[in-house]
Amino acid sequence: MDSLKLDHPQENNSNSSPMEMTSALDPVEFRRQGHMMVDFIADYYQNIDKYPVLSQVDPGYLRKRLPESAPDNPEPIETILQDVQEHIVPGLTHWQSPSFFAYFASNVSIAGFLGEMLSTGFNVVGFNWMSSPAATELESIVMDWLGNLLRLPKSFLFSGNGGGVIHGSTCEAIVCTMAASRDQMLSRIGGDNIGKLVVYGSDQTHSALQKASQIVGINPKNFRAIEATRSTTFALSPESLKLAISSDIEAGLVPLFLCATVGTTATTAVDPLGPLCDVAIRHGMWVHVDAAYAGSTCICPEFRHFIDGIEGVDSFSFNAHKWFFTGLDCCCLWVKNPGSLTSSLSANPEFLRNKPTDSKQVVDYKDWQIALSRRFRAMKLWLVLRSYGVVNLRNFLRSHVKMAKLFEGLVAMDQRFEIVVPRNFSMVCFRVSPWVATSKGAPTTPTSNSFHQNGIEINVEKCTNEVNCKLLEAINASGRVFMTHAMVGGMYVIRCAVGVTLTEEKHIAMAWKVVKEHADVILKNHGDDGEANLKLPLLDMIA
Repeated sequence: MDSLKLDHPQENNSNSSPMEMTSALDPVEFRRQGHMMVDFIADYYQNIDKYPVLSQVDPGYLRKRLPESAPDNPEPIETILQDVQEHIVPGLTHWQSPSFFAYFASNVSIAGFLGEMLSTGFNVVGFNWMSSPAATELESIVMDWLGNLLRLPKSFLFSGNGGGVIHGSTCEAIVCTMAASRDQMLSRIGGDNIGKLVVYGSDQTHSALQKASQIVGINPKNFRAIEATRSTTFALSPESLKLAISSDIEAGLVPLFLCATVGTTATTAVDPLGPLCDVAIRHGMWVHVDAAYAGSTCICPEFRHFIDGIEGVDSFSFNAHKWFFTGLDCCCLWVKNPGSLTSSLSANPEFLRNKPTDSKQVVDYKDWQIALSRRFRAMKLWLVLRSYGVVNLRNFLRSHVKMAKLFEGLVAMDQRFEIVVPRNFSMVCFRVSPWVATSKGAPTTPTSNSFHQNGIEINVEKCTNEVNCKLLEAINASGRVFMTHAMVGGMYVIRCAVGVTLTEEKHIAMAWKVVKEHADVILKNHGDDGEANLKLPLLDMIA
């Protein structure tokens, strides 16, 4: 990247003409600059598919381009936006690009954007009801709306003595619920037994669970990541959970917390909620369901069965900022027993004492979360629900699933590729075989874990993983699409996750074209004998 230094205004420079600024929040100037900013962002969205999806800059690029210290005098918004375009945009990985298929999407919409504007414009700090009654009450209402859309049991809603809260992330939601479960358990077995508490998930559970257990004070040796295998499509087996719990009880430990997942990060596997709850309930465990990605789609009747058994859990969360067009950050958490949260997370200094709180007739959301301060996140969720309505939101989600199914079909038609796990939602996990086709065009796969070729022992799975890693690197280096990978059951798989608001079927076709083009290069048969012999491309790369 070219190195560029911007001129930096110098203090006491007689040639400089500092801008006069009388207010940092002048309504007239706000209107002028605000229109300019909206135009800038609209132009960005209109041209977003012209940028490389994955940023192509080198580490440290930006420090070479910007001054070493902040300016002494104000700079016009026009200059700042020019610098954004020239220096910031090249360093962005474009998460709203229609060709972004990496991780899970963090999609947005006009309504989500405008709701964020309103929230920031009001800039209320709604830690308790009195600090902004509308912020608290809208959040409670919207969480009940959304809970009803998901057909959650009434016990999770405010109307049924449960309730919902909006957090910033899944990790925050798990920390809070685990802290509540910890304190409940220790009240029964004694606080000096915290070292005996055990947390359970699978090896496909998000790393947020392990981080939360560390924060809450669980002995690192008491964190269980139970292996999930291909035989269960990488879902957590209730029998495996039962065996792990039995072993821990025999060792004098105390089962505390189970995190089940609906839509794992690697493969979108779905843990069987009902059978897992049957195991956990026998031991008085808290069960949390992390549906960060897939929870959104459960507002569609045809996907609701993925959370069957939800009536047996204690808490449930999903991220509206992933696949619900709301924008970062917006993690929706429901609990059956809000008192368990508030008893663990409440702090009531004198300066926050007030009559509404003392009356016990209001919700003070500061007691449902880690921090005191909190943003007015409910505003953007409210705008999304009202602006699009349930019918359109369901159709948006269905369209992403349909596009994923299209990509899946394209992969399946090419016999060199394998769909690694069944597609549940809008993500396809696939990989390519590194084995060159026979003269008849049918792929030939080794029947053993290793074989010898040209005097070299070849490990089949390692070779396959290496080739798929190189394929993904080539795909992403093209700048035309961005995908990411996962390791499951020792297999390196490529993930194509559909979920960006701007994605259309033409982008799916283009993504497959890019995958196929690079696979053709990597798998090119350099032999010319036409025999059905195994020929390993890029042998020098992986030997």
